[in-house]
Formats: sequence, C-alpha cells, structure tokens
Amino acid sequence: MVAGSAGLSRRVRWVHVAEIADIAPLLRGGELVLTTGVMLPDSGLARYVEELAAVGCAGLIVELGRRWRDDVPAALVTAAERHGLPLVTLSEETKYVAVTEAVVGLIVDAQLAELRAAEQVHETFTALTVAGAEPAEVLREVARTSGLPVVLETLGHDVLAYDAAGHDPVTLLDDWAARSRAVTVTERTAYHAGSGWLITIVGARGADWGRLVLVSPEPPPHRHVVVAERAASALAVHRLVARDRESLERQTHRTLLAQLLGQSPQAPDLGARAAALGVPLERRQLIGMAIRPVSVLQGQTLATQEVLRDLAEATALAGRRVTVAALVGVVDDTSVRALLSVPMTVGVEGVLRKVAREIHRTAASAVVIAVGTTVTSTSDVRRSLGEAAHVAGAALRAPGSQLYHRLDDVRLRGLLHLLREDERVRAFADRELGPLLARDSAQGSRLVELLRCLCENGGNKSAAAAAAHLSRTAYYQQLARIEQVLGVSLEDPESVLSLYVALLVHELGP
Repeated sequence: MVAGSAGLSRRVRWVHVAEIADIAPLLRGGELVLTTGVMLPDSGLARYVEELAAVGCAGLIVELGRRWRDDVPAALVTAAERHGLPLVTLSEETKYVAVTEAVVGLIVDAQLAELRAAEQVHETFTALTVAGAEPAEVLREVARTSGLPVVLETLGHDVLAYDAAGHDPVTLLDDWAARSRAVTVTERTAYHAGSGWLITIVGARGADWGRLVLVSPEPPPHRHVVVAERAASALAVHRLVARDRESLERQTHRTLLAQLLGQSPQAPDLGARAAALGVPLERRQLIGMAIRPVSVLQGQTLATQEVLRDLAEATALAGRRVTVAALVGVVDDTSVRALLSVPMTVGVEGVLRKVAREIHRTAASAVVIAVGTTVTSTSDVRRSLGEAAHVAGAALRAPGSQLYHRLDDVRLRGLLHLLREDERVRAFADRELGPLLARDSAQGSRLVELLRCLCENGGNKSAAAAAAHLSRTAYYQQLARIEQVLGVSLEDPESVLSLYVALLVHELGP
C-alpha cells in the first residue's frame, strides 16, 4: 500500500485491466484498475490519477518490474495521496486474469445473493398482501427481515404503527414529529444519511398518505431498499382494499340515510333495501344519532372527510360489537349519522349506553354523541335524525363527560343553537358584549374570559377568581372594570343572565 489509504473503504464495483493513459473516459466509476504502467507517460502522471479519481475509480494497482523496477514515481504517489485514491504496488509478477476472475466472481456472487434475497422479499410481501395482512403484521415482517426498527407515519408525521425490532420503543418514538419534520427527501425512496433513515413514500393511485421509515445508521444494502418498497406497497394495497370494501357499505348506508332525511317522499322500496342490509325499519324502535368529533371545535366548523370516514367505521364497528342493527354514514361535513333499529321488546336506554360506550372506546379521538327521540315509523325518522344533529351541535360547545346527549341535556344552550341564525339574537349578543370585546381586542386584556368565569360559577366571585387563577382582590378589580366598560351592575341577576346568554351566543360563532 503506497498511498491513498483514506479511500480503502470504497466499494469495488468491477475490476479492469488497462494500460493506456486516457482510460478514465471509458470508466463508469467503482472500477479497480490493474496496470503494469508500460503505456503511461513519464510526465502527466498526476493528471492520470486526477482523472481516475474524478470518474470515481475505486483504486489503482501497479505491477512493478516492467515499467518501474522498485518503486512508482513520486508524482504518482503524491497525486494518489492527494486524491485519496488507493495505490497498491505488486513487487512480483501477477496473473491479472486470475485477479479479475476472483474479484468478478466475488462481485457476481454478491449480486446473486442480493437477487435471491430480493426474490425472497418479493415472495414474502406478496403473500402478506394477498392475505390482507394488517399494518402491524407488515411492520413486524420488515423488522424481522431487516433487523431494523421501522415506523409508519402519516404525511403529517403522526405515528400510525411501529416495530422497534428489539430496541427501546421510547427512544425510537421520542419527539418523533419534530425529528421527522426535519427529514425530507426528494425521491419516493431515499436514504437520509444525516438522520440514518431509509424513507419510502406510502400511497396508491397517486394519493400518498404516509411514509415508511427504517432506522438504519449505516447506508442500507439493496435488499433493505427492496424490503422498504415492498412493505410500502403492501401497506398501500391494504389501505386501498380496506377503504374500498368499507366505503361501498358506507355509501349504501349514506344513500338510505339521505333519503330518510330528504324532503321528497320516501322511495317505496326503502324499507326493503334497508332490511336487505340487515337493518329492518318496520315494527322497530328507531333512534337517530349524530356523532361529531370534538376537534371540530378547535378553530374550524367542518371535519375532514377522512376523519368522518374513520369515525363512521368506528361507529359501524361499535354497532356490530353490540349486535344492534344500524345504518351508518356521512351525510354532511360535520358529523356521522346513524339510525339504530332496536326490537320492540328491547330497552332502548341499555342499547344506547352500550353503543355510546363502544363508540367512545373505538373512535380515534374524542367525540360528542347525540340522540334523537325514539320513533316507530319511518316517516318520523327525519325528525329523530334532525333532532340528534341539533343536540350534537349544541352539546359540542360544552361536551362534558356524558356518554350521550339528549334534547333535555342542552337546555338554554340548545335553544340558542336553534336560534343562532336569527339576526336579532346576534344583534343582542353584539349589543351586550360589544364594548368588552372591543376593549379586549384593543388592549389585549381578558375581560370577556373573566366575565365567563363569573357566569359559569353562578355569580360566586370566590369560585370565579379561583377558576381565573387570580387573587380575589385582583379579580374584584377586574369585575369593577367590566362594570365600568359595560355600564351595568354585576350584582344585578338579570344583568348577569343577559351577559351569560350573550356569551353563549358568542361561543356559537357566526
């Protein structure tokens, strides 16, 4: 070993015997060049090495004795060291054909092993795809095959599933979202050396929905890339098949629910079609339900279709687990609607408790469940479903901890929700709270919040101060400022009531 030891870790892709000086343009990179030097010029050796290094040559081996007897020229050594190109000299005559046969044999054997491994990976993940394997099972096979931790995440960097491959899962998932956001790749499958992640995009039909991440501290071999890509395909197919199968059922249910909610006369075969789906409507107790994600309240009025679709599946699953017949579908952009069909001899309340409990347990996030009046005729179903939607909208503003809500539970809030579009109600709220809202907006104060604490604690100032996290003295001073801004007395029950109604109307939003 004469020079260029810094490049000894380079991977040898091929071995090539070359005597001419201008061989570099004929190379593709990764070649180990064997030469005796007989055709190399006395001058220009530095350029010869520079060109080899520029095309990615893996190394240079020179047999001594034909051109140079004891050592290669210093210019060759200096250039090789400067470019980190391994330079090896052989002091005895060597059969280069034996070298090429040995090296090429190793390379071909390695490539064949990779092909066999890739074929086995294809067979394994094809079998998983055909069997409809769940994501957890696919990730378990990825971890077993590669020996690496693997994580399936959404494009929003939420972890859907993972297999730590025997490593500490807490360490694997610690601050995952922030770490993942910092790792971006431009190709569908790529290795990010900085993070040590092999990433492949997961999706189908041009609709990408996630990323599969293999934690690989070292650059992964080709078989690991194959594992990642085949696993991503299996996950995409599973989601596509599962969604298509379920969406067909949900679409049928949605059509029937839309007809039950419609203004036009119901189709004469509606009862038969519902019964064919296992949901009889004749001589049954029919209860309308509305299920809304609590997250809808967080700065938006509409839920995404994906959230509602998942919630519909959770609701349908809850019905199956309780063994109650139900139509379940997404008929608008705010909630999932369900119509429970309960035999006349079965107690409704018990069924509702079981279904609601299962929905809360199965849903991916917190939800509000509202229930309409129990009816026995399909002509009254529209009223029950509409009532449930109305109750859900009112209860969403103060979800509480109830399993489900009825009209009796929302009381004043429910009435205001019903009247929320009335301009006179909006004008009343603006009149009552306008100066306070303007003061908070202009000065960054929190007077509206402090007033709400007083109203929600029934006028009890001590309890309100505790809820506002203020001392009683400081809170009383803020109440005096509210009275001054609004020109009212907070000792007057009617004033407090009017302000509380205005606050509830203001919470309902536009």
